[in-house]
Amino acid sequence: MTTADSQNGKRLTARGAKTRARIVDAAADLMYVKGVGTTTLDDVLAASGVSKSQLYHHFEGKDALVRAVVDHVGERVIERERRALGRVSTIRGLRRWRDALVQNSALQHGAYGCALGSLAGEVSDHDALARHTLSRLFTEWQGLVSGVLRRLQDRGVLPAEAPIDQLATGLMAALQGGYLLAQTARDVTPMATSIDMALAHIESLSAG
Repeated sequence: MTTADSQNGKRLTARGAKTRARIVDAAADLMYVKGVGTTTLDDVLAASGVSKSQLYHHFEGKDALVRAVVDHVGERVIERERRALGRVSTIRGLRRWRDALVQNSALQHGAYGCALGSLAGEVSDHDALARHTLSRLFTEWQGLVSGVLRRLQDRGVLPAEAPIDQLATGLMAALQGGYLLAQTARDVTPMATSIDMALAHIESLSAG
């Protein structure tokens, strides 16, 4: 049985796909904790337990590996957000979403920030392909937030004239800025506060 490698179009055996996934998983974990810039291919080799020839069979260099990590992390984050936001249609549901994100960040005392946001901060100015992928992922994430707000609007919780897309942009900015403040403070309080301020504004528009 074979599967396609999305990076280079090669057909992979099940064993090859498993090796590639192990490389990407190891690289993603390292880049989340250490950062993209300071993670070397030797680090990835050591963490994944694969040989140099295996790594270069799947990735022509670090840029290609970073793009695979962006795809991998993006898929994981967006799937999490689809599950968390896909059926939310109440302010209470939005607050539960907020609580889950803040509590998860609190487990690390705010360290490392948003997995997707951290990648964006490191690679967007240096790799146009990765930047386009990240832009698409953030657009999808914001679209999920917009979907919640539109459901609130459809239920009459928010007024018809509420600027849904702008509110979603503001909430996403509060979330990502909160992640950054929590990361630098090693404290999730600023993250919780920034999201709460955005949610309070949305709630203040309630038609009820």
